[in-house]
Amino acid sequence: MPGTSSPLQEPSMSQFDRITFDPQVMGGKPCLRGLRVTVGTIVGLIASGATPREILDDYPYLEREDITAALSYAAWRVEEVEVPLTQS
Repeated sequence: MPGTSSPLQEPSMSQFDRITFDPQVMGGKPCLRGLRVTVGTIVGLIASGATPREILDDYPYLEREDITAALSYAAWRVEEVEVPLTQS
């Protein structure tokens, strides 16, 4: 229906199988396939106007799916809400 929004579909972990976390790589920041390219790097490049083609040209070891995964993960993470645990 026009004017109504559909709820966002909850991502499955397989959507993020390209996102890795390793304390020895980039300080544990979310990276792409264990490479030294962070999700934040990709988001920053896109935000500054780089096209996926330009990113792939500059980072030839990346794949188009890496860019999609980085943007999907960033969008999902922004929507996450962290709730502090309270001590009983």
